Amino acid sequence: MSALDTARQFWGDALPDWVAALARACDETSQNKVARRLERSASLVSNVLRNRYPADLGIVEDLVRGHLMSEDVDCPVKGRIGKQVCRKWRGRARQFGNVNADYITMYRACNRCPLNNGGEA
Repeated sequence: MSALDTARQFWGDALPDWVAALARACDETSQNKVARRLERSASLVSNVLRNRYPADLGIVEDLVRGHLMSEDVDCPVKGRIGKQVCRKWRGRARQFGNVNADYITMYRACNRCPLNNGGEA
């Protein structure tokens, strides 16, 4: 059974486009390779495909849309960036770090951004 078949079985008619994209990527390579690309575990990928992921799917959706679907957002500081890059900066902006000027600029911008709801990265 393909990953797309699995996703269709567990999600039914409510299969989101990004879960279908995740499944197609797994079919093209492997769950392990896709998980590494998303910087997450293969079990997370498996749980999402089987509609059993207990945590916030918004995080996974941003990763899939950014890494696998090449979706981006308009960042007031960086310009057009992938959704996964935006998610990473938002995660870093939860705690101030005086690392360099770029971190400080992004900390300020991300904490004012309407996309930042304080969620995890």
